[in-house]
Amino acid sequence: MNKAELVEAVASATDSSKASVDEVLNATIATIIKTVTKGDSVQLVGFGTFGSGKRAARTGRNPRTGETIKIAAARTVKFTAGKAFKDAVNKKK
Repeated sequence: MNKAELVEAVASATDSSKASVDEVLNATIATIIKTVTKGDSVQLVGFGTFGSGKRAARTGRNPRTGETIKIAAARTVKFTAGKAFKDAVNKKK
């Protein structure tokens, strides 16, 4: 499912217009990105938690040449699924 299909599904489930659902979805995503970028986490109970983590600098290997390269430290995005989400995927009730 892509974003347009998600907007269409939510619009039909809530009897709302696609334009209003798209606006709310865009605002939700932008808020999650802004919050995680600041270093905070966003917890949606029953769904999951969006957060950030740190990946240390390390050495790697160029697969084409075999040459050793340095990979810089980076911040990463993490998503941890909530219990209800995991149970739904595994069909537990």
